[in-house]
Amino acid sequence: MLIETAKKVLQIEADAVLALQSRLDGDFTQAVEMILACQGKVVVTGMGKSGLICQKIAATMASTGTPTFFLHPAEGIHGDLGMLAKGDVVIAISNSGETEEVCRILPVIKRMGLPLVAMSGNPNSTLAIAGDVHLDISVAEEACPLGLAPTASTTATLAMGDALAVALLEQRGFKEEDFALFHPGGALGKKLLLRVEDLMHVDNQIPLVAPEMLLRDALFEITSKQLGITGIVAADGQLLGVFTDGDLRRIMEKGLDSLQLPISEVMTTSPKRILRRNLAAKALQIMEKHSITSLFVFDDDESQVPVGIVHLHDLLKAGVV
Repeated sequence: MLIETAKKVLQIEADAVLALQSRLDGDFTQAVEMILACQGKVVVTGMGKSGLICQKIAATMASTGTPTFFLHPAEGIHGDLGMLAKGDVVIAISNSGETEEVCRILPVIKRMGLPLVAMSGNPNSTLAIAGDVHLDISVAEEACPLGLAPTASTTATLAMGDALAVALLEQRGFKEEDFALFHPGGALGKKLLLRVEDLMHVDNQIPLVAPEMLLRDALFEITSKQLGITGIVAADGQLLGVFTDGDLRRIMEKGLDSLQLPISEVMTTSPKRILRRNLAAKALQIMEKHSITSLFVFDDDESQVPVGIVHLHDLLKAGVV
């Protein structure tokens, strides 16, 4: 019985979100354009459960490149409307569209000439009519069997807010690097902020040998640098190939005579590479995709001279994984 109730709730809420797709029209496009043209900040306001959803929408927009804050409408009518300024855009949310505290601040918003995005479940409500654009967040039913507790309606509102935030993100050309600036803390910050150059081994820490060096002699470079790999470089420093401890195991299966070969004859050519400015997370992605543990690092796409090497253990210790 409990599981069936839970399934019914999830189905009602899923249907409510999917129903929003058919209501995306010119008003949604206009709302995005209004926010993109905003010279000030985006102010999101709503009361009660809608207010809680407003806070999440504001937080999502702020973290994805749209300066946004939440204004409590009840506090607004007692002085906090002073937070509003010319150039702002207001997103006002009320499922009924008749929430008293929200409706009481509408005249001030209009008097200041601020663009208003109205989100409500009633296109004929006071809020919807006051809005420059209206986003319909109505639902067929609440998941609450009494039809009283905001459930499907708040889920639909949150989804519409996310749709706005992501549309804005894409229009702004917001990238991982931009996102990282707003998330410097914790594991997410490490994953997004750390670059390869922050973790790579440089100078004499880079395992490198000449192509004519015998494999038996090159093994000292592999073991002494403790990275399980060496690069093979030409006289001008260009990387010709790599040789790993995995390659050694495969060579040894062929017999000890292979140790007398120049390493250039057994190296792997066209090794995977990464740029020093790339995010450390990208290095991890390449390693996982190709089942390797090290990448030689270069200054740019044209360069063939390695300036460093990064190992999987470096990424693990830095908390990138």
